[in-house]
Amino acid sequence: MRSNLIKKQRIRKNRTLRVRKTLRGTSEKPRLCVIKSNKHIHVQLIDDQSGKTLGMAATFSTEFRGTEFSKKNKVSAAKLGEHIAAIAKDNNVTQVIFDRGPAKYHGILAALADSARAAGLQF
Repeated sequence: MRSNLIKKQRIRKNRTLRVRKTLRGTSEKPRLCVIKSNKHIHVQLIDDQSGKTLGMAATFSTEFRGTEFSKKNKVSAAKLGEHIAAIAKDNNVTQVIFDRGPAKYHGILAALADSARAAGLQF
């Protein structure tokens, strides 16, 4: 039983590394990293050259806590995409590199990406 869990974790880690090995964010074009947990969605704008996070938004943030957008679903992902696009505009960022991590680009990730594009981010 434990070996199956270790195998799944290794496959997930390898998938993440395979996606991220070609993605490098800069201050002009940071990496938009999306992390899905069991309950929440977490989005960061990361400048890999300086090793700094330019901005972050999550469904557990104070802006979303206690609202209908505090759960992990497509509606929350769309609102999160709009919010991270506003944070990017505050930092004078218009282009980003989308980092999906180990997750497939569909459902919640696609809703987040579509709303970020509609709000003005280019990727």
